[in-house]
Amino acid sequence: MIRNKILLLLAISMVVFVGCSEDYLETTPTDSISEEDALSSTENMDLVLNGLHRMMYAQNVLEGAESSRSGESYFIPSFDAIGGNTIHSSPGNGWMTSDLKWTTHTNASSTTNFNLWFQRYHFVETANTIINKVAVSDFVETEDLNKVLGQSYAYRAWAYLKLVSTFSKGYIIGTPSTDPGVPVLTEAGAPYEGGPRGTVEAVYTQMESDIDAAITYLKNGSAADNNSNISLNAAYGIKARIALSKGDWATAAESAALAREGYPILTEAQWLTGFNSADSDILPEVIWGGTVIDTETNYYQSYFYFIAFSFNGSLNRSNPKIISKELYDRLPATDYRTQGWLPLAPNTNSAASNDQGGSYETDPNYDNKADFDAAWEDIIETYGATTGHNTHPYMNVKFKPKNPGSIDPDDVIYMRSSEMVLIEAEAKAMLNDIPGAQDALNILGSARDSAFDKTAFTSQNSLMDEIKWQRRVELWGEGFSYHDNIRWDEGIDQTNSGASSTLYQAGFIQAKPSVNDDWIFKIPQREIDANPYMTDADQN
Repeated sequence: MIRNKILLLLAISMVVFVGCSEDYLETTPTDSISEEDALSSTENMDLVLNGLHRMMYAQNVLEGAESSRSGESYFIPSFDAIGGNTIHSSPGNGWMTSDLKWTTHTNASSTTNFNLWFQRYHFVETANTIINKVAVSDFVETEDLNKVLGQSYAYRAWAYLKLVSTFSKGYIIGTPSTDPGVPVLTEAGAPYEGGPRGTVEAVYTQMESDIDAAITYLKNGSAADNNSNISLNAAYGIKARIALSKGDWATAAESAALAREGYPILTEAQWLTGFNSADSDILPEVIWGGTVIDTETNYYQSYFYFIAFSFNGSLNRSNPKIISKELYDRLPATDYRTQGWLPLAPNTNSAASNDQGGSYETDPNYDNKADFDAAWEDIIETYGATTGHNTHPYMNVKFKPKNPGSIDPDDVIYMRSSEMVLIEAEAKAMLNDIPGAQDALNILGSARDSAFDKTAFTSQNSLMDEIKWQRRVELWGEGFSYHDNIRWDEGIDQTNSGASSTLYQAGFIQAKPSVNDDWIFKIPQREIDANPYMTDADQN
């Protein structure tokens, strides 16, 4: 791998930010913690895992990586930008414009590719270190040790799923027995030489073994401390995602149902609060999410900086994110999710990419200045934005900061039960279990739309059409569209979405993944240069 230092020690250095064991930190300075000390007890290994919990959302502290691509805070919105579901209304300050244009993930020298690869292999390396240390030691089995091992196996499975589904051809649309995957590394320690790519099938074999081990340990482990930890439910959710991505429909349906047990669907009032908390007492659907520590925020590299209208950053003030007109216009009036976007928001930005911004004279929705200005003022007041924030038709207000108009941190949601319901519905539809798919879909549909009628979908095709639409609306902005398009083998066509072909360029229209290898991220050139098992011939 690219790594030349003991990355475990970098994870340990993050413990100081988490503050989980004041006594330990006072007696053992973080710049002198040895690997032996860090792995000497269950409590210390739990501290190492806390470093991973924080790295899921926090500014990157790994040597050689960039803080500008900070874990899931960046990659969740990035995958939806590349996948075409979260539409940018203008270039803004330039953040993610190369993602939209498809000039980032197709570039082997890009920071995005490097950070995605480097961070995920850091998760693998840290998990390996814990797993292998326990295997050769005489630790007494306890519920706390099982929790540590369960999370380590789950993190390794999660990291490999992110890697193989991004840097390799999709399992369903490819030939996994021969398609090149990513290096499968299960050993820990120097010299970190990396390994060959192997096959996609080999990576899936490892992931499935890991997530099954995680579930076994977590069943016998102590309860998760909070939703930042990987719980048994979250492990089932990871298993459901793995199975869905390879077309193992029966396992996907079963695992998704287990993952959402105890996590009821949001009510209308809860859905409209803004998706800014990972606390399931506030948002009961949240199975797994990052609880952001107020004193160690990402600020302008936070998730809400990239997605929330009233976050007070230049990207938001000049570039409210919008939903596709085709998606939104299909929402019936009886569906309360219509309130998550504002189709008639005035186009106040003179630099808007659709060339209709700046005044009532260019905005076709308004014919006088008084109404145009009043509509903008009402949105600013209602959603707590500043007078420097622009608005745009179909703009997102699904995501609302707890303290709008500020740069205060908010939590990052990684998994919730609506996703699991939709996995179950899709898997059963693909099994041609029409009644089962209808019933699963009804769990979400009837909760969101008072007039939802599951019996309207009587065939696999009609069910899949509805499930795809529901995923794109319900999970809008939550990072799924890139991988969904690969699984469904669907390309991108923004012609009727409201996106600008001038802004999006190559990302405006892309052929489906089965015939278009540009969907596959380029392996970082720095990895190919440093890994003795890889050459330029291994590049995607």
